[in-house]
Amino acid sequence: MTGIHGRRGPFDDGDSVQLTDPKGRKNTITLRSGSAFHTHRGRVDHDDLIGQPEGSVVSSTSGTAYVALRPLLSDFTLSMKRGATIVYPKDAAQIVAQADIFPGARVIEAGAGSGALSCWLLRAVGTEGVVSSYERRADFAEIARKNVERYFGHSPSSWKLTVGDIGETADDTDVDRVILDMLAPWECLDTVAEALVPGGLLCVYVATTTQISTVVEAMREHGSFYEPHAWESMVRDWHVEGLAVRPDHKMIGHTGFLVTARRLAEGVQPPQRRRRPAKGAYGPDWQQNRATEQRATGTGSESGEDEPYT
Repeated sequence: MTGIHGRRGPFDDGDSVQLTDPKGRKNTITLRSGSAFHTHRGRVDHDDLIGQPEGSVVSSTSGTAYVALRPLLSDFTLSMKRGATIVYPKDAAQIVAQADIFPGARVIEAGAGSGALSCWLLRAVGTEGVVSSYERRADFAEIARKNVERYFGHSPSSWKLTVGDIGETADDTDVDRVILDMLAPWECLDTVAEALVPGGLLCVYVATTTQISTVVEAMREHGSFYEPHAWESMVRDWHVEGLAVRPDHKMIGHTGFLVTARRLAEGVQPPQRRRRPAKGAYGPDWQQNRATEQRATGTGSESGEDEPYT
């Protein structure tokens, strides 16, 4: 199950509980009968929480009050044990929304990293979908497996974790979505194009501008994908205290870039996208060839016609 099981009702032995102190500091514990949570502010007995409704307040032996709630998936991913860097919740949310991960979808994920995005994808596809995750490093794959099992309480039947390179070991076909979180995603475009159904979607998560430039141009050159869309998201919290309403001094800025592109039907030649690039964007050779083409066809600025913005 990837749904409501273990997500509501009174706290039970084995449940994950997030304790938040008066300063907003969070600690996630797993309830065990007879055990205790120890801090410099005293002890909180697990038995004081077992059987209590979610949203209860429990006090340590020193009198410090803690609010007890089950951790959200965003809380869990930020506190999970890490091998590779996690996909931050803000980016995971963008992937689920912009890549249109729907219940019942068949999804390929490479690489699995620490399993953070795997949890979001598994919950989005539900029990009728399939998430096939690939991870090159066996140690990272083991961390991902443990994190997914810890969050769901078991290894979901909708999840397949493979240790290996997607370009060498992938045997998935007729998939709806492919998510690539890897160093050189452009090397896998042939595999992705073969696996995706027509109209399927590829979503790439990369960290640097050189990576985003390389993968976007590789998608365009490949010919199997419609015009890529690239963006990033930033999150800024606000401080609200009476009349003191202002942006927080800290924010989650750049974590990564996202690129999405749709799979075209087999054998279709994508129409050339008309865009107005900045001068020098493609180098002097490209500019000279473009000018020659415009003079020969009577199009472009020399004929008094400007190319429209896209």
